[in-house]
Amino acid sequence: MTKSVLILAGQREGVVDPLCDAKAVSHKAEILVCGIPMLDRVISALTKANLQNKLYISGYSGSKLRQVSSGKGPADSVALALAEINAFPCLVTTCDHALLTADMVQSFIAGAASAGTDICVGFATQSVIQAEYPKTKRTYLRFSDEAVSGCNLFYIANPDGLKAIAFWQSVQHLRKNPLKLAKKIGVGVGLKYAAGRLSLQGAFDYAANRIGITAAPVLLPFAEAAIDVDKVADLELVEAILNAREK
Repeated sequence: MTKSVLILAGQREGVVDPLCDAKAVSHKAEILVCGIPMLDRVISALTKANLQNKLYISGYSGSKLRQVSSGKGPADSVALALAEINAFPCLVTTCDHALLTADMVQSFIAGAASAGTDICVGFATQSVIQAEYPKTKRTYLRFSDEAVSGCNLFYIANPDGLKAIAFWQSVQHLRKNPLKLAKKIGVGVGLKYAAGRLSLQGAFDYAANRIGITAAPVLLPFAEAAIDVDKVADLELVEAILNAREK
């Protein structure tokens, strides 16, 4: 059973979010999606999944949810927030997950609990996404068995799972330098990935062994789980999907 839920709603320090700029708001949480603030849509999905009494928010003070510390980036924020919350397992998601539904949340939690690992990360496959939205542009990680896109859903089962967050904190400054990042993680596994010989679970196993934890991906059957709101085109797509749902 999930004992806490953390919603990340902060802004990167010193960075002007182009979507916030376009919509003249200070935080993405406030952006209206079909007339409803993005954050409220996320809270609604979590409430329908019966998690309403377990909600915490990081990085946005304009909410009645319980406030916890926020850092310079997502990894820092998770580490600081969970040091305060200290209630595991913890589900982590983001305020820009405007298409989140209770079914997605429950499916992810069930998959993560079944995996029985210290940490799980949610993904949707390219085949699932393109079957529903062939024209949408997503960023895919291409493994030997699957091409996947992240779903902004994380399940930290216990304090050992925080070791993965600590590792990401140590390398996140290299995210725009693939060569240095590969050296930090392991050149061999980087070359295997580049050659198309690394499976999705193999990547998780390698990283987990290096960190000293267990980890697993959870593949979700929902294309919308991988569609968050990062730019104006995303917002237009999300509103079109929501309008179609309501017809």
